[in-house]
Amino acid sequence: MLNETEKIKLKDLGYNEFFEFNRKDLEVTEYPIARVIAEYKEAYRVRSIEGEYLAKITGKQIFNAEKREDYPAVGDWVVITGLDGERAVIHKVLPRKTILKKKYSDKQDTQVIAANIDIAFVIESVDRDYNLNRFERYFVLASEGKIKPAIILNKIDLISEEDLNLRIAEIRNRFSDIDIIPTSAITEQGLNELLNYIERGKTYCFLGSSGVGKSSLINKLLRKDEIRTQEISGSTGRGKHTTVTREMYFLETGGIVIDNPGTREVGIAAASAGIENIFDEIALLSRKCKYTDCTHAHEPGCAVLKAVEDKKIDENRYRNYIKLKKENKYYRMTDLEKREKDRKFGKFVKKALEQLKEIKP
Repeated sequence: MLNETEKIKLKDLGYNEFFEFNRKDLEVTEYPIARVIAEYKEAYRVRSIEGEYLAKITGKQIFNAEKREDYPAVGDWVVITGLDGERAVIHKVLPRKTILKKKYSDKQDTQVIAANIDIAFVIESVDRDYNLNRFERYFVLASEGKIKPAIILNKIDLISEEDLNLRIAEIRNRFSDIDIIPTSAITEQGLNELLNYIERGKTYCFLGSSGVGKSSLINKLLRKDEIRTQEISGSTGRGKHTTVTREMYFLETGGIVIDNPGTREVGIAAASAGIENIFDEIALLSRKCKYTDCTHAHEPGCAVLKAVEDKKIDENRYRNYIKLKKENKYYRMTDLEKREKDRKFGKFVKKALEQLKEIKP
């Protein structure tokens, strides 16, 4: 059982009553616990009230794991035993309060980005990267994992104040209840606001494409160059994936932040509930459609299409909703179902080409 001093120390690592309840429920209170702060190939770095250890999971855990989600992830609370002053063994992962995961289009399994996150910072730079649909995509992932999203508009030193206000107004028009923090790692604008937003003992995950400035912002928050960064490629205008591992950092003010490798592909992994939450006005309207299985694409009597036609729903938002719904449906399919769908499409194309040959003189 934890004494009060240990509870205070664990709280600084993000521990709370949710994890304590599950620790008791699993009857593992006699073992030390730690938080996963970095993930490497076949190894993890964990932090407990005693210090940091390089840790590995047991062979039994590997044998029993059925999917990627069964393995530890950055942010997890784990039951450990120490081997020596530097190494430990992970025996069990405590139940997760929240989880952030995505899907790759060419893989059946999902990838866990991080666990037990309080706020997901979705970061876009105001120049080349700015895209409302991408914000929405990340919001769906966050909502599916029961995580509150917030926006960081970075590199505001690259545009005028007038253009920045236009960007913010555009975001407010599309997402009325989202927190927005404009920042610049170069001029340090907005850094105090960001630092004040981050609360002691809470965990914040930084998400976004390569080169939007996630690592640079975290370095500023840490007040030192803890994370190596690179300039944007002059030829492509893209980031260079400087961050290659997910890692957790602890701010002097008590906040906890997670840096992630940049990503250009954000697959929606079985996120039906997340889509319904983010597009709640469309979900409500769909109940008024003539057909219960309405796809909101072409059916007569569709209340959603009528709202788009009457400009009650933003057309771009509607199109993104349809795109994410189709993508989610595709990701939920098994490999066998996908191959069958591709086979039928191939037969359709072949038949269409044959018909075209017959028509030609």
